[in-house]
Amino acid sequence: MPAFHAATAALFGVSNRTRLLLINSQRTQNGIDSEIFKLRNMTGTEPSAEKIFGKLRVLATTDLHANLLSYDYYSDRPNPGVGLSRVSMLVDAARREADAIDGATLLVDNGDSLFGTPIAEQKIRVGEPSSAAVPKAFSLLGYDAVGLGNHEFDFGLEALRLTAAQITCPVICSNIRALNPDMDLPFAPYAVLERSVSASPAAPSLRIGLLSVLPPHTMKWGAYQLTGALEFDQMVDSAAVISQHLKENENCDLVICLAHTGLADHDNSQILENALSPLADLDGLDAIVAGHTHLTLPDSDHQFDIPVVMPGAYGSHLGLIDLDLELSRGRWSLVSGHASLQPIAVRTDDGELVPQVDEDKRMVEALASLHQETREQMAQPVGRTEHRLHSFFSLIHEDKALALTAYAQAAAIRPLLRETAAANIPLLSASAPGKFGGRAGPTRYSDVPAGAMHLRHVADIQPFPNELRAVIVTGRELRDWLEMSAGVFNHITPGQAGQMLIDPDRAGHNFDVIFGVEYEIDVSAPNRFDSGGGLSDAAASRIRNLTWNGVAVTDSQYFAVVSSSFRINGGGNFSALETATPLPLPTVRTRDAICDYVGGKRPPDPLTHGAYPWRFSDLGGTTVEFLTGPDARKHLPDLQTDTVRPIGLSHDGFLRLQLTL
Repeated sequence: MPAFHAATAALFGVSNRTRLLLINSQRTQNGIDSEIFKLRNMTGTEPSAEKIFGKLRVLATTDLHANLLSYDYYSDRPNPGVGLSRVSMLVDAARREADAIDGATLLVDNGDSLFGTPIAEQKIRVGEPSSAAVPKAFSLLGYDAVGLGNHEFDFGLEALRLTAAQITCPVICSNIRALNPDMDLPFAPYAVLERSVSASPAAPSLRIGLLSVLPPHTMKWGAYQLTGALEFDQMVDSAAVISQHLKENENCDLVICLAHTGLADHDNSQILENALSPLADLDGLDAIVAGHTHLTLPDSDHQFDIPVVMPGAYGSHLGLIDLDLELSRGRWSLVSGHASLQPIAVRTDDGELVPQVDEDKRMVEALASLHQETREQMAQPVGRTEHRLHSFFSLIHEDKALALTAYAQAAAIRPLLRETAAANIPLLSASAPGKFGGRAGPTRYSDVPAGAMHLRHVADIQPFPNELRAVIVTGRELRDWLEMSAGVFNHITPGQAGQMLIDPDRAGHNFDVIFGVEYEIDVSAPNRFDSGGGLSDAAASRIRNLTWNGVAVTDSQYFAVVSSSFRINGGGNFSALETATPLPLPTVRTRDAICDYVGGKRPPDPLTHGAYPWRFSDLGGTTVEFLTGPDARKHLPDLQTDTVRPIGLSHDGFLRLQLTL
């Protein structure tokens, strides 16, 4: 074994068996040989004096979150704006175009795709991960490589191992190492593919190196399952090392990075979560498929020196990177590249979503039985709700789904605290919206009718499989927790009309509402923290009149707070939680806690007697604009106020509301 291969095996924890499986795997697509790690024939025919050109088209998906069909399992109805089944039709067309000009194609996925909807997760919940839906769909489309995202680790290493074993192409990640060198990881640090990119018989194959990186924060978010097993390196450093190796030691003509990371407005930490910009500046990369933040790139606001594509999320787009190549001295070199996007659906001026392609009948038929089984499983009754639960107004008004989640969390944890250090201190409960529109689009909201609740409704208000965690915080830490949550709002100037209330660069799932206390949010004050959790203005404070039981909270008070494993493990960069004291608790999944609560297995929690925690501070009648889903129209009476009125639709299909503060 070459020295670097041995070092790489030690560095990334790739066993001999895994390496041999990758080296010997082969597949043929459109008549183009694509052996993995195939040795290059260095004694091929010398090129003629005439210049020879070639073309490679990289087709990319990212952040599918297991949206395989154009179907919403939470509302149990079709959704033409999502689904790999529609992307598949764009893939077929793109391949035909490349074939027509004697070019080649690669189809890659950039992570957060294996899990995320009931059709992918239900088999794990019932203990049958060996019949996974996403690998079946990937095999049908003929993917050439799959990179990993942070959500691939949501169910632990064993579930990932069993799922990845069913994928028929290389699964790669370049910035994760096994702490035990004998551990056989279910992915490789990189892959090398070969393609014939020219009709000229004198042209050698193009040798393509693929690497993959994801946020090191994945370790924190999944610490309860990954601690002691894996170590995560910084993305930019890993990409620099592997790209150099691919070009110098593996003789790759091109290196393409599957980067499960996006753009950051602020990130003061040494370990970046969104490192797309510094990755694009690396000399060793020729193109990047980006993801994680659900943006659509390219766009007019972001320019890079190399082709970069980020094809949205949930199967909303197919990403394309077209690379023009030239043969010189027996080696291919990149002449130019261009990135573009193809949507599966577009919105008309009145907000209607119009599909641009049909669903692939092959995929619909291949997944038909699993699709029907999933619908039946998600229809299982779990209890009742007296109120309609929706997230259209989560960021401006009372959200009964957040309240239900908070009450269920507290009811599940309260009995477990009796023998802990938190037995005699107040218990609070923090919950945040899982579906809030934003970059996911105007249909991405929870909406559960009053009455009987089914399993799909619980998954609707809690789309991620988090577990419950509890910590002890001081009054000061509690205030800073709320200050970070309030960062979702823009800095509003009193008296100025037409300002957008929500900062589009802040995720709605970081808006924690903490039940058990009461407070105001003053959006006329600047943010205390930036999106990376760094202190941006030490004198700033948006949280006003923070009280518990009607008395002002002091810095030295203590509270126990139950929240999600995502938040307590570092999700959202809440620096206040870095100094909180964790409480040891048995495993309780958030969805299970909600099922138990609405099913009457636990008594109503004392938090139900309190007022809804927060409201906006009075800004003297200042009007701001808030975007929500168009289906929010039927829920406007829930606001019970004349300070909110609809003012039409935005260009991308959101309902515009004018809110008076």
